[in-house]
Amino acid sequence: MFRILIFTAANFGILLVMGIVFQIIGLDIFLIQTGAGFNTTGVMAFAACFGFGGAFVSLALSKFMAKRGMRVQIIESPSNQTERWLVETVHNQAKKVGIAPPEVGIFPQPQPNAFATGMTRNSSLVAVSTGLMSAMDRDEIEAVLGHEVAHIANGDMITMALLQGLLNTFVIFLSRLAGFLVDKLLLKNQRLGIGYFVTSIVVQILLSCVATVIALWFSRRREFRADEGGARLAGKRKMISALKKLQQVSEPDDLPGEFAAFGISGKRQGFSQLFLSHPPLEDRISHLNQAKIL
Repeated sequence: MFRILIFTAANFGILLVMGIVFQIIGLDIFLIQTGAGFNTTGVMAFAACFGFGGAFVSLALSKFMAKRGMRVQIIESPSNQTERWLVETVHNQAKKVGIAPPEVGIFPQPQPNAFATGMTRNSSLVAVSTGLMSAMDRDEIEAVLGHEVAHIANGDMITMALLQGLLNTFVIFLSRLAGFLVDKLLLKNQRLGIGYFVTSIVVQILLSCVATVIALWFSRRREFRADEGGARLAGKRKMISALKKLQQVSEPDDLPGEFAAFGISGKRQGFSQLFLSHPPLEDRISHLNQAKIL
């Protein structure tokens, strides 16, 4: 959950700031207007450059932001048997899937949670919460670690960055086109003015929300594959047991207010399901039960 939330929030912020700055310095006007028409080629090139640029800047910052935002304590020299076991388990799983050993850390949070992030498969981080360490036994923790290592091995963060870059490109292009049409066709301005500025920013925000829904849908699909990866690394029985433990621990008390949509339990129904980064736990358990994995 955290890697997706951090990545999408950073990407949204970068796009919004870039959009405002480019309008203030006049770069938008320079690129968009060719005579009396809309510079389609120039705007599309501009959108692709900064759309993918914003996504990959977000990806590059994700590991740093996760460490700072979640107060992750990296295990550099294990101070006890539990920390030693965590590092050895993650490194052994990484070796099995053919990636460099990730950094391993623990972050203070009473809820059972874990995440993996990083710019590349060979420069990654796996972190677990103190709540997860106290709520699960070692078999279940091993399965959760396998799930996170599978995310890394599957290249989910780079894949998400590519998808987000494509979505950003269309968000930037369509928001500029909307601003141009409002200013020229509705307001009848000869030069781009306030109508263009306001419309393009508002449309960019709205389309960014739509793009986030698409990105989260994709994230939910990848969770099933990561569950399968965790089952292969730790065992199907352990992975299902870990998911059932999350049901027992997470579902009685949902997250408050605006954070509820990102809850790991997946309890929410209806419209709010569009904003879940993970599928409901019962769906994940059902999928694993049907998977042909030992």
